Amino acid sequence: MIENGAEGFSSEIADLAEQLSQIAKDLLGVASHGEIAHERQNTQATAGPTLLERAERLYADRRQRSPLIGGYELFGEPAWDILLDLYIAHARGKVVSVSSACIGSAAPPTTGLRWLGILQQEGLVLRENDPQDQRRVNVRLSPDAITRLETYLSGLTDKSGKQ
Repeated sequence: MIENGAEGFSSEIADLAEQLSQIAKDLLGVASHGEIAHERQNTQATAGPTLLERAERLYADRRQRSPLIGGYELFGEPAWDILLDLYIAHARGKVVSVSSACIGSAAPPTTGLRWLGILQQEGLVLRENDPQDQRRVNVRLSPDAITRLETYLSGLTDKSGKQ
């Protein structure tokens, strides 16, 4: 019984070591992605707001408007809200689940799901199984969508007139 316990303990340690190794690989990937995004932001900081700051401002402005003037029924643009939310997550190196993207749409869940499907058909959103939890599906912007959003955000001017 003691030997069996030791074998089980050794097996648990091996499993934990494998999990830690995978986490380390994941963190290295996130870190290198974050360094690239950080370099891009530093380059833009001297010229005005970063693309991330512009996306965050657009998204925040939309959230402020609804309680004051009217909610989803008057100003609903779930596809745009999803795209902005996914761009912000991309720029921050965050992973977004389908349910989180639906919440980010500021629309009822069924509406958010419908728009995610449309955005996927248009090639703007990619769905992927979560490698850590096979029950969960994550969504992210396609490379083409990132380029399009960055082109749009780059063309916006801030309040001082800077691009």
